Amino acid sequence: MTDVTRYDVIIIGSGQAGGPLATAFGQAGKKTAIIEREHVGGTCINEGCSPTKTMVASARVAYLARRAADYGVETGPISVDMSVVRKRKREIVNSFRDGSQHRIESSKGVDLLMGEASFVRPKVIEVRLQSGEVRQLTADTICLNVGDRPSPARVDGIDTVPVLNSTSVMELDQVPEHLLVLGGGYVGLEFGQMFRRFGSQVTIIQRGKQVLSHEDADIAEEVTKILREDGIDVLLETSAVKVATDSNGQIQLTVRGKQGERVITGSHLLGAAGRTPNTDLLHLERAGVNVNEKGYIEVNERLETNVPGIYALGDVKGGPAFTHISYDDFRILRTNLIEDGQASIKGRATIYTVFIDPQLGRVGLTETEARQQNRHIKVAKMPMSSVARALEVDESRGVMKVIVDADNEQILGASILGLEGGEIMSMLEIAMLGKLPYTTLRDGIFAHPTLAESLNNLFGYIE
Repeated sequence: MTDVTRYDVIIIGSGQAGGPLATAFGQAGKKTAIIEREHVGGTCINEGCSPTKTMVASARVAYLARRAADYGVETGPISVDMSVVRKRKREIVNSFRDGSQHRIESSKGVDLLMGEASFVRPKVIEVRLQSGEVRQLTADTICLNVGDRPSPARVDGIDTVPVLNSTSVMELDQVPEHLLVLGGGYVGLEFGQMFRRFGSQVTIIQRGKQVLSHEDADIAEEVTKILREDGIDVLLETSAVKVATDSNGQIQLTVRGKQGERVITGSHLLGAAGRTPNTDLLHLERAGVNVNEKGYIEVNERLETNVPGIYALGDVKGGPAFTHISYDDFRILRTNLIEDGQASIKGRATIYTVFIDPQLGRVGLTETEARQQNRHIKVAKMPMSSVARALEVDESRGVMKVIVDADNEQILGASILGLEGGEIMSMLEIAMLGKLPYTTLRDGIFAHPTLAESLNNLFGYIE
């Protein structure tokens, strides 16, 4: 029999919920083990937010450099060195990862174990350490923060061609000649625009009627317009049928749309349609933990699974799959398990920014969702071309849209597609948190000329 080491708490996964939760338990005097299979920090630091936004910044510089003449600035030919872009990205990732790992390792009462974890029976975890050693641990409280990963593309012939995902595409050392992107969601659009700005020809294939399926149709249409202005070929209501490589190593992608089938030739293929939870190796059935049909762990409003003492945090519970949501999951468990509180995810607002350029900042309800709930609403909508600051810096693409409760003048949600859209959205979120009526922003005094003062004019468009 393998000796079983007892802890007060076991955390599997060191993402944006697991890492801070481990240190919080340690500071509270709980003997805590945190197990990480690959690298500390989770998707956000290693394959998601930090590296992608670092590369988006490089792409934006290339975009502005090519537009320099619009501002009266003369430049020479613009080229992109992907090896330098990649080096900068890796340095940021390593810095953030090392910082996260140091915080965990220096926390009193916390043991960081690098290895693969799985259940062997209820409340007992086996860890196959990277050193080859196998250990068994037990605790009354177990928290699962194992995240998810890119789903493989489902296209006939996909196993016969090289396919990039959201992780491997960031390791390219050359600008692709023609990047084919399967999927018109957040990931597909960010990478599609990024590589277009690096110099690639880009084609995005989207099965649905619009990109960004969770957004209002008018916002999605405006995003599509911007992408096409940037020279991206966006194919809507188009399915990938099959794929193969020709004798020159080029990718031959057959797609089917309203006009029938055709073949698109590309140099690289990026699969950006969906995610898969990292629950397949946990052997949750041995612990009796329920998952849904897609493998995501089912939790209640307090992040508890069906098994007492086992909790799930972050993307593995099925979304919303955003870092700030994962971090809020940590706060909820800290409140409930350490501070004896009663925190819940009930009523938690939808908040995110899509880092296309211009950004799309989203908070709360869309117009579609509000009408589906039979809310009595008013809508304020204004083009960014009506924002003085956007005109002054010659970045006036996009639209601002806010949903207001017609009965009490509270802001229900917003979609801000424009220069620093995420920051403007955050101002509206603060107003929502403070339960301010929209008239407070309409009549407030903001410094001129700032993007913030656009809120004065925006609410003048309310209908």
